[in-house]
Amino acid sequence: MSERLEQLKASLSGRYEIERELGQGGMATVYLATDVRHQRQVALKVLRSDLAQSMGADRFLREIRIAANLNHPHILALFDSGEADGFLYYVMPYIAGSTLRERIDREGELPVREAVRIVREVADALDFAHSQGVVHRDIKPDNVMLAGSHAVVADFGVAKAVSEATGRDKLTTAGVALGTPSYMAPEQATADPLVDHRADIYALGVMAYELLSGRTPFMAATPQAVLAAHVTEEPDPVRKYRKQISVELDAVVMRCLAKRPADRWQSAGEMMPYLEAAMTPSGGLTPTNTRPISAAVAPARGARRTLLAVLGVLIAAAVGIGGWLAFGGTRGGDAAAIEQIAVLPMMDLSGRDTLFVSTLHDALISAIAREGVVGVVSRNGVLRVSSGDETTEEIATLLKVQAVMEGTIFRSGTVMRINVQLVEPTTLRYLWTGSYERDVSDVLGAQGALVQAIATELGTALTEQTEPTGS
Repeated sequence: MSERLEQLKASLSGRYEIERELGQGGMATVYLATDVRHQRQVALKVLRSDLAQSMGADRFLREIRIAANLNHPHILALFDSGEADGFLYYVMPYIAGSTLRERIDREGELPVREAVRIVREVADALDFAHSQGVVHRDIKPDNVMLAGSHAVVADFGVAKAVSEATGRDKLTTAGVALGTPSYMAPEQATADPLVDHRADIYALGVMAYELLSGRTPFMAATPQAVLAAHVTEEPDPVRKYRKQISVELDAVVMRCLAKRPADRWQSAGEMMPYLEAAMTPSGGLTPTNTRPISAAVAPARGARRTLLAVLGVLIAAAVGIGGWLAFGGTRGGDAAAIEQIAVLPMMDLSGRDTLFVSTLHDALISAIAREGVVGVVSRNGVLRVSSGDETTEEIATLLKVQAVMEGTIFRSGTVMRINVQLVEPTTLRYLWTGSYERDVSDVLGAQGALVQAIATELGTALTEQTEPTGS
């Protein structure tokens, strides 16, 4: 038994009985111990002596105290912290399960749904901690414990405490890395003094990338080369290594890995709905049967079309119900006709296609108007009342429309997917949906094809389903 361990046991005698060493990390050695007062097993983490000396007990304990107030189901609690004869330590629950790192090392890539569930739970923990002003700064599989079927994040606030106590973000003079090269955001790698919670979003993206593909985005022979890659190189899409991953899920992960913090998800909470939507059919939209792009059907101009008739036929065919559909408490012919719709700007989930989204909005309004099935509010009219904070119902009321078209754009590499839906504003029921995927190497050509496909399918569906049969 080492002299240091003997000293540690003596220093903590009466409070903690150390049983054995569990492992060592960059900042601390972890021991399995018994909490004498409460007669429970705990994980006791003792900071490296050189690091403890460089920061001092008072400052470290003042900073780490913040982590003790994080009470969340996916955050490993901080039971205790203190100083004993020069040893700085903190105490957490002992979890007999494995770390996420051990599972990755054992199995490689995880089943997609399980990987997304774990990322979702870690994101939930991050969202809570960030709301309390705590940044982890060292998110990685080693710091995620698997407790039963759930993920629990450990060491919350510890890296922050070390950073605040020493005044260093990247490396201490003792050579201790605050963060792990494979998971460090570009601003951490360059020792930017303004590192904030979005560095955790980046690290979460790296971890998601590894869970889905079995590898991290950047792999090199030395830590310095890995750090340089984070700063200067663009990562390959996750789908390059696992084709089964959807374009939507790929886009969610890749947005985490944007070089600029402002281009990432701005909070873990913002990301979570899209993470969940990416795991449902058609990216979270009601699945539809779409036809190949064909020549536009020229419907009768100026005729009033009733979208409810279309909806009744489509739903009845899909689920075998009767020939009427409840809509705002009305039936069939009693329902108000859809005379005018508003087309909202698409939501850019990859965060890299602002110009494409803007020009697509204008082109889509024009294309739907040319179909002549319904009236369409002008682009300026829509932008005048839509700042992004209004509800669909509020927009519809202001514009005096009976339906609103909205959608999302995901891009991974040169592949873009657009999901659109026509929404009844009061009930938020989907009246029609479509999903379209194109290679956008030729941006203008792809945009034209996508716009025409959306307008044609909407117009064709309305025309075919409302024209009388047998005439």
